[in-house]
Formats: sequence, structure tokens, C-alpha cells
Amino acid sequence: MEPSVVILPEPRDYLVNAVQAGGGVVAPLSEATRGLVLTEGLSQDALETVLAEHPGIAWIQLPLAGVDQYEDLMQRNPDRQWTSGKGAFGQPVGEFALALVLALLRSVDTFARAQSWGKPQGTSLHGKRVVIVGAGGVGREILRLVSAFTEHITIVRAHRQPVPGAEKTVTDEGLDDALREADVLVLAAPMTAGTEHLLDARRLALLRPDAFLVNIARGPLVETAALVTALAEGKLAGAALDVTDPQPLPDGHPLWSEPRALITPHTGETQDMIRPLFTARVERNVRNLAAGFVLEGLVDVRAGY
Repeated sequence: MEPSVVILPEPRDYLVNAVQAGGGVVAPLSEATRGLVLTEGLSQDALETVLAEHPGIAWIQLPLAGVDQYEDLMQRNPDRQWTSGKGAFGQPVGEFALALVLALLRSVDTFARAQSWGKPQGTSLHGKRVVIVGAGGVGREILRLVSAFTEHITIVRAHRQPVPGAEKTVTDEGLDDALREADVLVLAAPMTAGTEHLLDARRLALLRPDAFLVNIARGPLVETAALVTALAEGKLAGAALDVTDPQPLPDGHPLWSEPRALITPHTGETQDMIRPLFTARVERNVRNLAAGFVLEGLVDVRAGY
């Protein structure tokens, strides 16, 4: 039977085609609706109303890898299947994380600001000790890419199961020790109540003054005020931030004028990059829903990712 799917807040041709290619039918909300595919822009309150009025909806496809926007609602609807873009967007975000790491180590940010010819500077990633916080699709892609430069890679994740390709895998209990050894720290963890300000003033102080930070996850993983202080006092060699807290970063914020900071406007993935990846995810999940197979990108509602 063709599953009836609704695309909210409004249908988009590429998603309509994906649903149809997966064997489903796009139709208005009704008692027959079994699935929702969300695009960006639907509030949690609006989605909660839809779910309350249509108890037959069994599956909700969220548009991003991060699901913190809907975390409370997922907790109140644990019996429905929630899927996200996790695992699907690892390639473009991992690529950009590597670009930011290399830019910092090779002083590209300094050269880009220069108004005259300066002295050569920079360091190589080869052989460096890299710590990656997060072992989802993005974290694993960063691991794969960075492995071309160094074997000294530590993964920090929620549980102790080793990540293939990492020299070490530790839990949050081992994060402090990992920070003390890090030449490069890359944040790729989901935003949850447990990861807010994961990198606070105390943990920033564990990093060596010659260490570099890259955040391509969520801005609130880093305590911004503490980072501003660490950079201004030379306690950190540099930070590349594709996400900030607050976001967008306001004009005049100290990070804009901080010479050790490289700021990009949450461009680890663009719509052009992720559209074909998200489309493929939707098509496969419609097909899996119809066949009763396990859906891709299932969210662990209790964990929040």
C-alpha cells in the first residue's frame, strides 16, 4: 500500500518526487497520513498541533542532522518514529571541517587579513594529535579525512565502543585528558542538554596555548565568553567557528576583531550540497516505511540525537 505522506510547511518539487520515487503519495493531511517530511521553517508548536490532530502519523522526517529544535516534542511523542539527516550530511561537513583545520594550521586566516607582505608561517597537520568530539556521520567523516595526515586521532563519544580507525576512543570521562594532549580539537557532537557548554572556561584552560579549536557542530557547545577571553589572552592558538552562540554572531562582537578567530556563517553544508543527500534519505525512508523496514537516521529520542 502506498504510504500517504505530507510535506510541511509546503510541498517542494524535489521532495514530492522523492516521496513518489519511494512508492509513496503526497496528499493533504488526513486520517490516512502516515508520514511527515519537514522542510526548515516549521515551529515546534505548529508540528505539535499537527501530531495531536493526526494520531495515525507514525513517521516524521526532520530536515537537519541536529534535532534540538524538536527535542521536547520528541520526548512527548516517543512512540512515533523520528528520523533526521544524521549520517547523510557527513561528507560536506567533514570536508569543511578539514578545510578549517588546515586554514588555521597554515595561518590562512592571518594571511587573508594582511595588508602587506609578511613572513612565512604555519604548521603541518601531519603527525598532530587530533581530538574529535562526536562519532556520528560527521565525526566519522572527519576521522576518515584526517587519517590521511595523522594516526594520532582520539574520538570522544557517549559510550566506550571503539570507533574503527581511531587510535583511541574515550567517553566524556576521558575528555579532560584528551584535551590536555590535543594539538587540534574538533567539535562534531549533537546539541543536547548534556553538551551545552561542553567546552567551558575550565576545559578551555586544559588546552595548550598552541592548540587549535574547530567547531562545526552547534554554537552553544562552547562557552563564548570564555572563548573570547582565552583567545584574547593568547591561551589558545586559534579557533575556527562555523557556528556561534549567539547565532548569527552580532556585528561588533569581540570575535569579529579577534585575530586568532576565523568565523564562517554556518556554511559547512549548503542547500545545494545537502539537497540530493536529503532527497535520497526521504526516498529510502518512504520505501522502508511501506515495507516495514528499519528507517534510516532514526533518532534516539531519549538521547536527543
